[in-house]
Amino acid sequence: MSELKRRDFLKLSTMSAIPLMASSMPSYGFKNDKMQPSKDSEAVYFINDGIFYRPADFIDKIQEINNLNAIERDSYGEGATLEKLLNKFKEITGKESAVYLPTGTLANQLAISVLCGDNTKAFVQETSHVYRDEADAAQTLFNKRLIPLGTGKTFFTLEELQESIKYHKESEVFVGAVGAVSIETPVRRTNNQAVPLSEIKRISAWCKEQGYKLHLDGARLHIATTFTNASVKEYASYFDTVYMCLYKYLGATGGAVLCGDKVIIDKMHHLIKIHGGGIFTNWPSAAMALHHLNDIDEVMTKVIAKTNDFMQQIKQVKGLKFIPFEFGTNQFNVLVDKSIDAVKLNVRLRSEHNIIFGQPHEDGFVKIKVNPTLLRKGNKQICEAFKEATAFAKI
Repeated sequence: MSELKRRDFLKLSTMSAIPLMASSMPSYGFKNDKMQPSKDSEAVYFINDGIFYRPADFIDKIQEINNLNAIERDSYGEGATLEKLLNKFKEITGKESAVYLPTGTLANQLAISVLCGDNTKAFVQETSHVYRDEADAAQTLFNKRLIPLGTGKTFFTLEELQESIKYHKESEVFVGAVGAVSIETPVRRTNNQAVPLSEIKRISAWCKEQGYKLHLDGARLHIATTFTNASVKEYASYFDTVYMCLYKYLGATGGAVLCGDKVIIDKMHHLIKIHGGGIFTNWPSAAMALHHLNDIDEVMTKVIAKTNDFMQQIKQVKGLKFIPFEFGTNQFNVLVDKSIDAVKLNVRLRSEHNIIFGQPHEDGFVKIKVNPTLLRKGNKQICEAFKEATAFAKI
């Protein structure tokens, strides 16, 4: 089976895709051939970094949040509930200022551009979102030259960065100066593996000595902090700017927040406007993200404890092997024994147990992620579901 593209993968995380999948899969005599879970808010998703609300559930949750504390409407990313969200991000990052942007791509690109100033070079991970997934925006819109390091790897070392900078300085006739270094952690393209904090410290200290600015693509930073026993504030202290996502694990429908020194963030408002990022009002995403941000550390701590216990209990289920990654966070490889029909297993878990699993990729592994939906069922109940489904899916 060819590897799922990112957007196709995200589509599978919404239950709207399930009827289409059902029509293309063989019937295994389930009670509910449409495979619609009994209730989405009770489903356990092993395919997301956080909670992805269906529209009806999102509306219900927003109403619940509004009943607890009235939501106020912002105007073009300023004031009201959105201002409370920005203040919360300033608090947790320890940064002086924060600004709302509609997308992480815009947050990354504006941050790198402003940090570089008139300098043209920015050094990035070859596997990073900035380099691989932002449509060459740095080059085509911002006249910045992205230089990739660590091809195919989660991170580059200080020595690799130093060597590349030295090479470009010595081998180019007309030398464009180094402006910034960008680091993403965890890295989606390498199974949510985290950049070791020890390496970030080394790179940060040297860059500050050299006068190079640092940007952190922290789209999944709360996942990194939870699994590396470090705080957002500690990570942020090594960087000049930090971008954090509002939807990957905070439940919003979109949006991003960029934090940094006031002199940097003050430049963003005009840049956001001229690049078409001035959204009239953003209160639904702001309210949802703020709600989850207030207890994200507590929730993720519970997820880790539950995951550790689950990994012990699932060993009792024959035919499945859960394998962690080096520098791993919330993603695992699952090896499904050849005696089990993986498609049949997936369908059974969805239709009978309200558990959204996944299909093997080209390397033969099912890629799963743990997230707050794991807290919706007891580990014993989840393991019993896997036990029943694997027995049913035996070839």
